[in-house]
Amino acid sequence: MKFTFRGGTHLREHKDTASLATVRLPDPKTVAIPLSQHIGAHATPTVAVGDTVLVGQVIGEVTEGLGCPVHASISGTVKEIRKRDTVQGFLVQDIVIENDGRHAFCESVKPWHKPLAETTAEEIVSIVRNAGISGLGGATFPTYAKLQSAIGKVHTVIVNCAECEPYITANHRLLLERGETVVEGLEIVMHAVGAQTGILAVEDNKPDAIKLLQGAIAARGDQRMRVCVMKTKYPQGDERQLIYSLTKKEVPFGKLPADVGCVILNAETSSAISRAFYRGLPLVSRIVTVAGDCIREPKNVRAPLGVSYTELIEFCGGYVKPLKKLVSGGPMMGQAQWDLHAPVTKGTAALLAFSEEYDRINTEYSACLHCGMCVAHCPMHLMPNYLAQFTREHKYEEAERMGVMSCVECGTCAYNCPAGVQIVQYIRTTKQALRKKR
Repeated sequence: MKFTFRGGTHLREHKDTASLATVRLPDPKTVAIPLSQHIGAHATPTVAVGDTVLVGQVIGEVTEGLGCPVHASISGTVKEIRKRDTVQGFLVQDIVIENDGRHAFCESVKPWHKPLAETTAEEIVSIVRNAGISGLGGATFPTYAKLQSAIGKVHTVIVNCAECEPYITANHRLLLERGETVVEGLEIVMHAVGAQTGILAVEDNKPDAIKLLQGAIAARGDQRMRVCVMKTKYPQGDERQLIYSLTKKEVPFGKLPADVGCVILNAETSSAISRAFYRGLPLVSRIVTVAGDCIREPKNVRAPLGVSYTELIEFCGGYVKPLKKLVSGGPMMGQAQWDLHAPVTKGTAALLAFSEEYDRINTEYSACLHCGMCVAHCPMHLMPNYLAQFTREHKYEEAERMGVMSCVECGTCAYNCPAGVQIVQYIRTTKQALRKKR
């Protein structure tokens, strides 16, 4: 049986880099590491200009509230601490490090000193926090806080291996090349939260990864873990759709997966937990899919955090045609970038470069055809046509009564709209207006 949900849509996948092994980016001359790569409070610098830093050394710390420490991804000298505007519209501090070429590790990078069976939940939460791990699927919520709130409350841990956005294959390559670390991370989290069931959720367009993961679980002999094969459909990777597909439980509006007994991790997040526990490695690099019709040599690249988009694209041969839009993340939910020199962060799963030919977006308003395609495909079972119309008429309260705040902004409605109405943009406008009013 293949697991699925009602609604959603089948996208043109463009998984052209799925067969390309991950390559490591050569050490950059400099990196600019943001002190805010997570949901929560910005980190405060713990180093000064002129300091020598090592790989894995803490260079930014959050002392109060929700947040993750930030670590140096290369060894070298701190050359500058500067402020920069982000695409989200807020200021963030970057720590600029000049590479010394030694790739020397901090003495704090060492494996955890006790077996997993003898490690407490609180110790695992501390390991995950100290490693600076946040959600690597793009949400960037601090993982330690997710685990902390789930201890003793959940029965199922789900590792999200769907990777349902077009073009992105970073998780697919991770499953093929380091699948055992993903399974190890699942085991660690199950031990921490006291879950009885562990699920690796993979779409059926990854048969090679499914076979490998099934073999890895069989080799461990752990009957609590299993691979669940899901139908390839967008947005299968959304946590609400994932939970419903696997358990037939719906997460109520305003509630979290833990409220229905589940905790969800991205595949690379699970792998990062394994590396932190068994090798002592904090989160200092990640796999990025670099693709799109403008890229000369699309690749899956393991890149140090803080390396610039431009350097990553040059490593992939640069552009073969004029660039219209550079997107960080997938084409459905990613964000268009205005700064081509912005740094890779914990949430950068992909860089997609598109030309005018591929970026065919209707910039003028078209009248709704009342065809119902957006309603039929909405995975949250909303009425996006009315939500867009209410926004155009500034009737934000009416949109709220029709559940606009439940929209996950997956873009399925706009993708299927034959009139080319940019429904998601209207919905975002309404949500922003409602938040501002509050």
